[in-house]
Amino acid sequence: MRLPIHREGWPFIAVAFVALALLVLWLGWWGLLAAPVALWVVAFFRDPERTPPQGQGLIVSPADGILLPVVRAAPPPELGLAPEPRARLSIFMNVFDIHVNRIPETGTVQGLAYRPGTFFNASFDKASEHNERMAVRLGLVGGQDLIVVQIAGLVARRISCALTRGQRVSRGERFGLIRFGSRLDVYLPAGARVMVQPGQRVRAGETVLASLQAGA
Repeated sequence: MRLPIHREGWPFIAVAFVALALLVLWLGWWGLLAAPVALWVVAFFRDPERTPPQGQGLIVSPADGILLPVVRAAPPPELGLAPEPRARLSIFMNVFDIHVNRIPETGTVQGLAYRPGTFFNASFDKASEHNERMAVRLGLVGGQDLIVVQIAGLVARRISCALTRGQRVSRGERFGLIRFGSRLDVYLPAGARVMVQPGQRVRAGETVLASLQAGA
């Protein structure tokens, strides 16, 4: 079976296995004690295919991980949106989760804003406000705004976002990566119905977080 790997992972995998080989040359068989670390680097950058659910107005998870408590909060001010609070769904990714990020719903990229910051543990609520982040504003087919924010964590030091302003994107499409351990916030449009519970494990591109359809 072929293990799909994200293209950004190959340099890190190469370094990990070169380091492992050098340790084996230096320490002999004792060097193999570092093998789990090299294997973890491979696992971190795995990038399996996902099949998004079909249907109108479904917002899927942009990341693998655990859903944190749902709160109401204003979207990142750097996007220039109105400060009215929205339902915010936050997904915490630990270092063993798949870290490839996916588009929650079909639309057009209407805004991108990077902001440097601190590196609190991504499971803390203050990470949404203070940590380094990349905010994305999606204009959905129905005219609503959907906000997705990549947030660096305690160990994460690199946010990768491949989107450009004006780009048309589809539900479940890959758009970025954060390494190593992080968080994604999703700010829902008004009227969206949350379909998940805090503490639930979600999968990028597959788990439905919310529905824009009344009565869903």
